Amino acid sequence: MSENKRVDKPTGTETVGHEWDGIEELDTPMPRWWLWTLYATIIWAIGYVILYPAIPMVNSASEGLLGWSSRGEYAQAVSARERELEPIRQALVSTDIRKLHGSPELMQQAVEGGRSAFKVHCVQCHGSGAAGSAGYPNLNDDDWLWGGDLEAIEYTLIHGIRNPDHEQTRFSQMPAFGRDGILQPGEIQDLVSHVRVLAGREKQSAAATRGAMLFEANCAICHGSDGTGDRTQGAPNLTDAISLYGLDRASLTNTITNSRYGVMPRWGQRLDSATIRMLAAYVYSLGGGEKLPALEATATTPVESDGDEQS
Repeated sequence: MSENKRVDKPTGTETVGHEWDGIEELDTPMPRWWLWTLYATIIWAIGYVILYPAIPMVNSASEGLLGWSSRGEYAQAVSARERELEPIRQALVSTDIRKLHGSPELMQQAVEGGRSAFKVHCVQCHGSGAAGSAGYPNLNDDDWLWGGDLEAIEYTLIHGIRNPDHEQTRFSQMPAFGRDGILQPGEIQDLVSHVRVLAGREKQSAAATRGAMLFEANCAICHGSDGTGDRTQGAPNLTDAISLYGLDRASLTNTITNSRYGVMPRWGQRLDSATIRMLAAYVYSLGGGEKLPALEATATTPVESDGDEQS
């Protein structure tokens, strides 16, 4: 095509050498400012590749002369934040949890820290609003198997529930009355009727009356004759219409027949003491937190007054 090139007289610009239906294209050079911008970006890109991580490799990338990385910057930011929070964490750990209410500002800081930790470690089971689901406790209500004061909640967090490798874990075991042949299917249905009467879900009936005798013989040792439960054993209160697995007949039949064996991790081997204390404060603040048993009888006594109170 070079033999067809010519200079366009009106513009003084050489053509590219081809023509279509009488139309020719001018070989107009790029503006100088555009070219210099292009060259500048090329130089900047070369400098970036040299100074920063940029060239991908099999397992990583080139580090760059400056040694900078987004992960390193993030780690520095986290480290700086940890240093800022260290005094608060130390104060939390050094404060007797039974006296944490005596420091409202520290308590509030613990709650906020626990709120963040809850989103990382607990929402998978208890949900983002801590309302739980079937088999996972609702932490917003005031129904507690093992106690809802700060000290009890912290103990549960540290030692977990039904961790077979840990002697101090919370542990309870309900017999599988049907699976193990302790009760017959008809007896289980009578027992279901009685439990539903206790929970206010059914009216008294002949089946419930028979179930009451079965309850006294098989269940009262843990749940109490009146069905109000026993926290020392983790036996639930059957009279408050709150149930972890449901109070409909099918759910109760399954529970009595096969038992339940929910497990909660023991966070004492995964999280530091300050984070666990923050989680305890946050769970306590959700609405169902209880006063320390030792303080209920002496409500007028300041929290700071006695260091040997027992819950």
